[in-house]
Amino acid sequence: MLSGVGDPSYLAGMRRLPRLSVLVPSLLGLALAVPTAGAVGPVAADEPGAAPSSAGSAAEAVPGLRVTRPARGLRQPWDVQPIDRGRLLVTERETKRLLVVTDGRARAVRWGADVWAAGETGLMSLEVDPGFASNRRFYTCAGGFPADGGRDVRVTAWKLNGQGTRATRATSLLTGLPASGGRHGGCRLLIAANGALLVGTGDAADERNPQSLTSLGGKTLRMNRFSGRPWPANPFADAANRNQRYVLTYGHRNVQGLAQRNDGSLWSVEHGPSRDDEVNKLVGGANYGWNPGPGYDENRPMTDFSLPGPQLGARWKSGDPTVATSGAAWVRGARWGSLNGTLAVAALKDSSVRFLRFDADGRLQSVRRPAALTRFGRLRSVTNAPNGDLLITTANGTGDSVLRVRPRG
Repeated sequence: MLSGVGDPSYLAGMRRLPRLSVLVPSLLGLALAVPTAGAVGPVAADEPGAAPSSAGSAAEAVPGLRVTRPARGLRQPWDVQPIDRGRLLVTERETKRLLVVTDGRARAVRWGADVWAAGETGLMSLEVDPGFASNRRFYTCAGGFPADGGRDVRVTAWKLNGQGTRATRATSLLTGLPASGGRHGGCRLLIAANGALLVGTGDAADERNPQSLTSLGGKTLRMNRFSGRPWPANPFADAANRNQRYVLTYGHRNVQGLAQRNDGSLWSVEHGPSRDDEVNKLVGGANYGWNPGPGYDENRPMTDFSLPGPQLGARWKSGDPTVATSGAAWVRGARWGSLNGTLAVAALKDSSVRFLRFDADGRLQSVRRPAALTRFGRLRSVTNAPNGDLLITTANGTGDSVLRVRPRG
């Protein structure tokens, strides 16, 4: 069953979807044709090495960017979200600290979270309730300790006091997301425009998880953010297995980013093995084709079109090698000029932000990689500030920051 999100008409013939690939890097303002069969239209790129094409309309200059640091001296901040009175809420993965940043100063919040941190897993994604001004709710995704003595990844709702000094647990929304030694524990949260809470999960480096509809790993999940119950419009809402009722999409490797476009479509970003990080447009019930078994074979393609049934190909992929794409947010506001309406995607290994433009049908049109955002090391999360600025976390281990990015002028 395929329903509920995105563009259902896109499913026709999706086994043969164009496998979009952008080579990196290329020159500012030059246009690059996507070198895969079926790609439509020019792709502009600002990275060295791209071949120019005759499509000059894509060569509009990137606006100058101003970057400031509203928070410094952090250690592996995973996510940042704006709250009230200009303050920021920040998670640190390894230290398991929840921080409130006020006027450039970060203070630890007292809370009762018992977080398990190892490898890539720890205190990870944040989301702030749209009704935060009155209900003070926010949500975390973090490693945890099940009662059976094992390890898992879990989604929890909290309430922050008015002073931003203490958080109390409101409810545990979902537990039992698979965990191994901490590898591929990526867990990204997003509250969609319809109020549903989306959770992007990693496959815990277990070959069985991505293609199993009864596993919560290697998926995007959708739930009620107050009760934790599966969203009633999910594609497998009537399944006998409770885990399956949460599933929105499956066949993912390690989801690191989620973002919703103004048209309502939902998009994910995920890590590839040695090649092909991906940006995907989500369609309810769809299989995105990661199938590393037997033996968790990292040489398998990110989208295995030889699997039974249809699979959806990526709307953008890194090619070889990966750049370790992570968080993402849609850029909004006319002051962003040629970047308005693009998807800003942070990269860890490549220490950059790519601004991807897609047309109304979700086909890749351009890729830009401003030099101004290549000077801060590894970049993880990208969040929209209320005024349209972008908030970005660095992930260098020590001496990390929250960056605020805005167009000059």
